[in-house]
Amino acid sequence: MKYMFASDIHGSAYYCRKMLKAYEDEGASRLILLGDILYHGPRNDLPKEYAPKEVIQLLNEKKDHIYNVRGNCDAEVDQMVLDFPVLADYALLELDGKTFYASHGHIYNEGNLPPLKEGDIFIHGHTHVLRAEKKEHYTILNPGSVSIPKEGNPPTYAILENGVFTIKTFDQEIIKELTV
Repeated sequence: MKYMFASDIHGSAYYCRKMLKAYEDEGASRLILLGDILYHGPRNDLPKEYAPKEVIQLLNEKKDHIYNVRGNCDAEVDQMVLDFPVLADYALLELDGKTFYASHGHIYNEGNLPPLKEGDIFIHGHTHVLRAEKKEHYTILNPGSVSIPKEGNPPTYAILENGVFTIKTFDQEIIKELTV
């Protein structure tokens, strides 16, 4: 199966549309969102076309395709308008025969790792910085940010297919690849 990972939409209708188009173009089976869906947060500038109500509508149309974990900018009020679960702090996913521990990154992160077994994969957002790196006992992944990338990165998402994690721009440029 093919999975798409994305994080940190932060209420940008512009980048949400780009993300959903990429999801369709990629032909992925599931869209796994790593938090910070609607609100831009007090430390971020408003993203391009900040329109949380439009983001709600766009994502609700894909509710049966989405897995999501809660970000630090996501709140209980968001669950009142989104038609898929958004308040779980983490998710354990068995993908391509590997265990993925998915979290936003504000609770569990490299400084406070979740319980990982040898060979597990920790995937998160939150930093807005893309990453794909094998550590001594685990792999750490971050698809970057859909709408407010940091450290000079472009807006990105990631695809997992046949054991390969590929971080891409919305122009299909491959930024980083890692076999997990």
